[in-house]
Amino acid sequence: PIPPPLRDRMEVIDLAGYTEEEKLEIAKRYLVPRQIEHNGLVPSKIEFTEDALRLLVEGYTREAGVRNLEREIGAACRKVARRVAEGEHVRKVNVTGPRVRELLGRPHFQPEARRRTQQAGVATGLAWTPVGGDVLFIEAAAMPGKGKLTVTGQLGDVMKESAQAALSWVRGHAQLEQDWFAEHDLHLHVPAGAVPKDGPSAGVTMATALISLVYGRPVRDDTAMTGEITLTGQVLPIGGLKEKALAAQRAGITRVIAPRRNEPDLEDIPEHLRQDLEFVWAAEVEEVLDAALDGDGGFAGGRDRGMLGAETQPDR
Repeated sequence: PIPPPLRDRMEVIDLAGYTEEEKLEIAKRYLVPRQIEHNGLVPSKIEFTEDALRLLVEGYTREAGVRNLEREIGAACRKVARRVAEGEHVRKVNVTGPRVRELLGRPHFQPEARRRTQQAGVATGLAWTPVGGDVLFIEAAAMPGKGKLTVTGQLGDVMKESAQAALSWVRGHAQLEQDWFAEHDLHLHVPAGAVPKDGPSAGVTMATALISLVYGRPVRDDTAMTGEITLTGQVLPIGGLKEKALAAQRAGITRVIAPRRNEPDLEDIPEHLRQDLEFVWAAEVEEVLDAALDGDGGFAGGRDRGMLGAETQPDR
């Protein structure tokens, strides 16, 4: 690591990850020609279609750069080169989407948001990492107990404090039966427990997961969110919005809920990415819940209708 006094005298340049369209262009112009040459082929023997390259980007890699993308292209080229050497292919090979699956097997990554958020109590969040943005799922569960909060998933101190702040806000605003929180233990879990996680930007996601749990209403599967929460219900600005938006795009998410004070950061996001994503700006937690919860009426409508009936009790 760089000593802090020396780092203080240096200018730090942050490089954001590539968008999907940028990866496609890099693959077309540089990665494919290089791997064709490195694997003993010539352009007259093999060609990658745009659908094939898009599948490689979406289904076989999850990265801010293009290193693993080049590896997958190289693996496909080597398999084609072997077949050419064995005389299986005489004519030019067009590598299409189905041909990619034939050469490399089934995709390594599948969109998880739709499957993971089918059940109430699961919300999709966005995180920043040194190698780009990432999508994380926050799960909430309740069971009979004495009001204890358990937080797991190798979380740092700041993230644990965000969980406590989210629970305090939910306890103060969720219209539940008297003493419900005193008679139930709550558990918040962030999967991928081997990966350390920290930071305050998951606060609104935790609050959404808890409200989804106690009201029995799933979170929209096309929506991810980020933002710090306060005890008064304000949504504070966060960093790395561009990286988080790129992570949402890679995961197939089409709506992003972000703090209203981050709206000027929209200028840093490429125009084509802005067209693919719908940004919902929120200044209060209620606005996040109105946009995130599935069904009509948002948070207020579900609360006013008394969504927490006996049939939706989370400790059922």
